[in-house]
Amino acid sequence: MKTYLASLSIFFVLLGCAENNPEEQLKNLNGYWEIKQVENPNGKTTDYKFNEQVDFIELRDTLGFRTKVLPRIDGTFVTTDSKENIVAIIKNDSLYLNYTTPFDSWSETVLIADGNELQLKNDRGLIYTYHKFEKIDITD
Repeated sequence: MKTYLASLSIFFVLLGCAENNPEEQLKNLNGYWEIKQVENPNGKTTDYKFNEQVDFIELRDTLGFRTKVLPRIDGTFVTTDSKENIVAIIKNDSLYLNYTTPFDSWSETVLIADGNELQLKNDRGLIYTYHKFEKIDITD
């Protein structure tokens, strides 16, 4: 019984570490992300049921960008004029995304990036939760 409990404990420790592995998180950032929820530092949440725009993130190594796109019914996207340059930095076992535009700069900490869910925390304590965007299939 002790061996079983020890093995189970090690499994959960490794599972928890894998979720916060910044190198793995970095690999999972690319793609289309749809905002689902924003939580403020007081615990109040705002849920988003429908989104007209989706965030597209593209990183090559540690450099890239994020932009808003408009999904179309035919599965294509219309790109908006917004574009934020990103520099990804791994520091103290965490992944940070540093954004710049001609008008501002800011940073977010990646809490979760597992390929299906993306969770970012900004300097004001707001936590943004995204899910991988799935295109509308009109062929069914």
